Amino acid sequence: MYAVVDIETTGGSYKTGKITEIAILQFNGYEVTDKFVTLINPQIPIPWFVKNLTGIDDKMVAKAPLFSQVASKIAEYTENRIFVAHNIGFDYNFVKQEFQYLGHEFDRKKICTVKLSRKIVPDLPSYSLGKLCQSLEIDVFDRHRAEGDAQATALLMRKLLQLSKKNQIKIL
Repeated sequence: MYAVVDIETTGGSYKTGKITEIAILQFNGYEVTDKFVTLINPQIPIPWFVKNLTGIDDKMVAKAPLFSQVASKIAEYTENRIFVAHNIGFDYNFVKQEFQYLGHEFDRKKICTVKLSRKIVPDLPSYSLGKLCQSLEIDVFDRHRAEGDAQATALLMRKLLQLSKKNQIKIL
């Protein structure tokens, strides 16, 4: 049903940055049924501020697979599923761009948990993943790593599905 995705990258722009880690959780709306998590060798240096934030450094990704080596797995884990991410534009555009570099299209239906949260739980002080989860009493572990943030997003999505009223969930 859903593919909850989180990535870590070398920077904030999909036009100049590269993916360093990806987590894809297959999620049925209640629980994670399968997952794919891997570091990815971005083939460019990881800036110090990213190393500081994520703990991922050049040495960790040196022997990790290239995106091209895991692209088929990423396509498989997201195929016929709705791509869910916290701030969809970031994660989805990076993944789509990597597929474009390989000469492949990547087109999935999408749900943004930031937009969905604003609609279902209005007037919170912040919709950042960490603060939103804190407001909704969702446990978060391993922040700023792909699997930890994907787990938090899946729990958030489950909570939003429980709180939603008919027609509140918009698939892009």
